[in-house]
Amino acid sequence: MGWNGKIIGGALGLLALGPLGGLLGALLGHQFDAATAGPVTPEAAAARINVMFFPATFRLMGHLAKSDGRVSEQEIAAARAIMHSLRLGPDQTRRAIEYYTEGKQPGFDAERAVRELRGALWGQPQLAYFFMEIQLHAAVAGNGLGDVPRQRLRRIATQLGIAAPDYAQLEALARWRSGARPAGQSAGEAQLAEAYRVLEVEPNASDEQVVKAYRRQMSRHHPDKLQANGVPESMLEHAKERTQQIRAAYELIRTQRGMT
Repeated sequence: MGWNGKIIGGALGLLALGPLGGLLGALLGHQFDAATAGPVTPEAAAARINVMFFPATFRLMGHLAKSDGRVSEQEIAAARAIMHSLRLGPDQTRRAIEYYTEGKQPGFDAERAVRELRGALWGQPQLAYFFMEIQLHAAVAGNGLGDVPRQRLRRIATQLGIAAPDYAQLEALARWRSGARPAGQSAGEAQLAEAYRVLEVEPNASDEQVVKAYRRQMSRHHPDKLQANGVPESMLEHAKERTQQIRAAYELIRTQRGMT
């Protein structure tokens, strides 16, 4: 039986929830290992996480923050908020800041970093989604997701195998979470537009189509379903947030339409 799932689950659980999260993540990873035993050695699997995922997360975050010319105080604050939300210890935070600084440098090779990350995440699509969620939350909180970082994030998503509709939903969820809205739109108009994007349904859809879209999204992102499929414990909190956002989007649309 392999160790890849246990190491991935334990590492991400530890990052997000501390020692208990590490234990629960490792147990969920064990379920994955039992179903997909392979030739990956413990050393190789550990290297994928320790050498690729964590550094790439903050290097690319720094690169994206710098992509529009300068890194603002708000972008730095957003990066630190991400570090706090992942419950990094002092040493982990120090290393995350170092990686973030590396990513800001002119000579940083973002294309190579993404290629290597793609190799490390091969066969782990949920980790690619987890990675993109982190980047989108940092970008939206940092600069409102300007044109340049947005284009680069779309390219990264494509390189990691995330389809355009799935990326659009991740972006919509990140905007919904932050309350960001396009220029010229009132807060109410922006919220309603994002609500339709969260459900992946057009504003002119029928009430029946809206209900079906809501049920489809809830089924796709329900934490219990993801847990049954072996998703690491550290990602379940993100799944819970998604279902809350999907439910809030549906309630907003339902109220606006006067649906019973």
